[in-house]
Amino acid sequence: MDTRIQFRVDEETKRLAQLMAESQGRTLSDACRELTEELAEQQRKIMTHDQWLTEQVNAAFSKLDNGKSEFVTHEEASLDMEARKMKIRNRAKK
Repeated sequence: MDTRIQFRVDEETKRLAQLMAESQGRTLSDACRELTEELAEQQRKIMTHDQWLTEQVNAAFSKLDNGKSEFVTHEEASLDMEARKMKIRNRAKK
């Protein structure tokens, strides 16, 4: 079921927005609908990412709880990260 959204703007803002929408071959209502749909899609992406991140964190804690985690020192992690960065940089140069 479709729903209706109402909001208020001053007359000049409405007039200018209508002119812009019309210059693009659409109505102001179409432009507002498209903006609303874009905002909803952005929120869907955020929610999907948040869900993925939560699953990753939970999996990491589960791994920790099951004694399957491998810990490295800060120095080891830094060296590994530098090696990964170098590999990416070298790939980009080719």
